[in-house]
Parts: sequence; C-alpha cells; structure tokens
Amino acid sequence: MLRLFSIHQNVIQEIEHDAENLSSVINGAQWIDVHEPNEFDRSLLMELLHTELPESNDIEEIEASARCFVDKSGIHIHSLFMTQSEGRHQTVSVACILQKERLITIRDGDIADFRLLRMRARRGQVESRSPQDLLVTLLEQKVENHADSLEDLHRELEAVSYLVLEDETSELEDAIGKLARLEDTNGKIRLCLMDTQRDISFLLRHLTVQSSEQETLREIMRDIETLMSHTTFLFDKINFLMDSTQGFINIEQNKIIKIFSIAAVVFLPPTLIASMYGMNFEFMPELKWAFGYPWAIGLMIAAGFSPYLYFKRKGWLK
Repeated sequence: MLRLFSIHQNVIQEIEHDAENLSSVINGAQWIDVHEPNEFDRSLLMELLHTELPESNDIEEIEASARCFVDKSGIHIHSLFMTQSEGRHQTVSVACILQKERLITIRDGDIADFRLLRMRARRGQVESRSPQDLLVTLLEQKVENHADSLEDLHRELEAVSYLVLEDETSELEDAIGKLARLEDTNGKIRLCLMDTQRDISFLLRHLTVQSSEQETLREIMRDIETLMSHTTFLFDKINFLMDSTQGFINIEQNKIIKIFSIAAVVFLPPTLIASMYGMNFEFMPELKWAFGYPWAIGLMIAAGFSPYLYFKRKGWLK
C-alpha cells in the first residue's frame, strides 16, 4: 500500500490518488509511505524514482553499518519502532530513505506512530519545511510515544506492586506473569530508544541541517537520555518485585513444609509405640494384662501430645 504526502506552505498534506494517476503523482510527493509493499509496488517505485528499495531481510539486519549508511540513493536509516499485537509489544524495523526531494519509509507492520502522524497530517497539524525536517518530526514523535508508553508501564507496575506487597488475597503466580510482560515491554522500549539514539547521532554527522533542526535533534537526544534512566529505574523495580514475589511464594511453601514436618514429628512417637506392640513375640507381659490395650492407647496419646506441647511452648507453631 502506498500513501503519498506533499509539503504545502510548510504543512504536510496527504495526496489523494488512484491507480490511474499514481505514476504521475509519485514524483511530486515529498513523503512516500510504503506499507507492506508487494512486487508491483516495489517495481513501480524503483522504476519511477530510480531508487533501490531494501528487502525485508536487509531491513532487519542488526549491524550498525547495515542500519545507517549513505549511498547514491540517499541517507538510509533502519529504525526500530514499537507495535502491539495480541496484547504484546513487538519491535518492527522501518527503512527510511532520505533524499533531497523526498522521504521514503518502508515498513511491514501497522505502527501507531505512523497512524498518528497520518491523522495529524489530515488535520493540518504537522508542520515541515523539507523531507529531512519531516524525518526529524517522525523521530521526535516516536520518542514522545515511547515516553507515553513508559508512563503507562509505570502505572501498571504500581498496580502490580500493590498486589505483591499489600494485597494479601492476590495470586502471586499471576503477579509473576504480569511482571514478566512488563519487563519484556520495558526492554523493547529501551531497545528502540537506543536505536533512535544511534539514528540521531548518524543524522547529526551526515545531515546539513538548519540550526533549528540541530537543536531539535539535540533536544530529542536529551529526552532519550532521560527516558533511558527511567527504563533503568523500571528494570530495578521490576527485579525487586520479582524477587519479592518469589520470596513470598517460598515463604508460603515453607509454611506448608513446616506443617508437614511438625505433623511427622508429632505422629512419630505414637507410631513407634504402635510398632512395638504390633510385634509377634511370644513373651510380651502386656498381652495378657487386662489394662494392656488402654495402656497402649494412652501411651500413644501422651507420646503424641508431648512434642506438640513442646513445639507450642517454643512458639514454633505460629
């Protein structure tokens, strides 16, 4: 799917097009957003723009030299963005090709940052003087969305913290699952922030940007450093809550084991007495004694209550 945008009076506007006039309006677009391109889309763009488009495997490369580079087609940045699927966050690499006259973005996933930018563009809320200014705006919005995600994650973590540390009726096993999900989300946000930090450093080295754009990029870098510190704090808090949850689970398990241990010790002496009188020796004085049976029962009861009273006096039954 192709979405085309132009810059009119420093405002991004979407270009309406159909199959008949697509070829004629592509060259006039300042931003070409390519979503899950098929072979026809790729062939058409390469033919009209004389630009090599990266394959999906190339976009996912993790080497720094494969994610940020310059060639005859322009400045290439393969940047990580966050997307959400089935309640879990995923990272998606977006290929950004910055040319003098246009910005080309190629992506496979449905990313919230692009939906928001398109919606703002339709309302005339995205100001941009050039394609490179638009790329800076896209990175700025990406970092802002990551900040919002961290705020949401922090609120969820506070709720889990209440379940673990204060709510005595909560299921601790469920808390472990929630903490694992939050840790995964926090890790993906941190990964995207690190990737954005690298992208901006690359742009500052290779872009001939205006002073306002440079200041915006440096401000984004400062925001990223602040957010990175916040992700570190969240990692520490998640690890603390995870350790606390496992500790509480161990305490509950130890209580159960303690009950079984005390029960075993309490019933051990009566079992020993019953074993002695269950022997089949011929000469046992108590066998023909009229009070032998009550004597054995009383002895077993006394032998069972003695360790119980001893444990209770020591305070081991609490």
